[in-house]
Amino acid sequence: MAILKSGNPALNEKAFENAVVVPGADTMTERGTLNKFFFLFLMVMASASFTWKAFYDGKNISPWIWGSLIAGVIVGVVITFKKQWSPYLTPAYGLFEGVVLGGISAVYNNLFEKTAPGIVTQAVLLTFGVVIAMFLLYRFRIIKATEKFKSVVIVATAGIFIFYMLSIVLGLFRINIGLIHEGTPVGIIFSLIVVGVAALNLILDFDMIEKGSAMGAPKYMEWYGAFGLLVTIVWLYLEILRLLAKMSSRR
Repeated sequence: MAILKSGNPALNEKAFENAVVVPGADTMTERGTLNKFFFLFLMVMASASFTWKAFYDGKNISPWIWGSLIAGVIVGVVITFKKQWSPYLTPAYGLFEGVVLGGISAVYNNLFEKTAPGIVTQAVLLTFGVVIAMFLLYRFRIIKATEKFKSVVIVATAGIFIFYMLSIVLGLFRINIGLIHEGTPVGIIFSLIVVGVAALNLILDFDMIEKGSAMGAPKYMEWYGAFGLLVTIVWLYLEILRLLAKMSSRR
């Protein structure tokens, strides 16, 4: 099990340790995981369109965003610890995630309508481009998920997480860290690094899904794999959106 490691907390070796395979039962496959991810993506798009429309209809979407954010975190934690429930909870997570993303995207689109028109469309296209590029780099073994590679990405991901948590705590005392929000050269470089780390996490996620399928993990782990992949892609999208916003602020 030591080979199954990922920077994504939802996709690490512990995710498979307690997965019980029933003799004769269907097992996890890469195609099955991909199909379930596409289903989740449709769920995200459907709920995202709800808050997007509500925002432009002049409605207050803050309760929807915060309510869905809290619900999404709770559901995500439950899925992480109760992986066998993932077939039932993961679709709900996708809906909650979509509500949050739709609201955030609408706000960004409105704020940068004049300085960076189409910023959300650009972020979506760039995200898809990065995901496809990383998948091809992984599939053709141009980038290999070696143990050293995994260790570097995991440490970098953990460092970013700690940095963000520290910024939230400092924000409570009205101390803002410019690296995260300001469009300074250093701030843009920081965002580029974070986007790069998020993209490299995709390599680890693809590797985890492939290894899980090869070892014959239970069928429900397809939903868990799709959930973990969605977590990384959402993170990547938000970081790309933040990067574009920073770059537009310098125009």
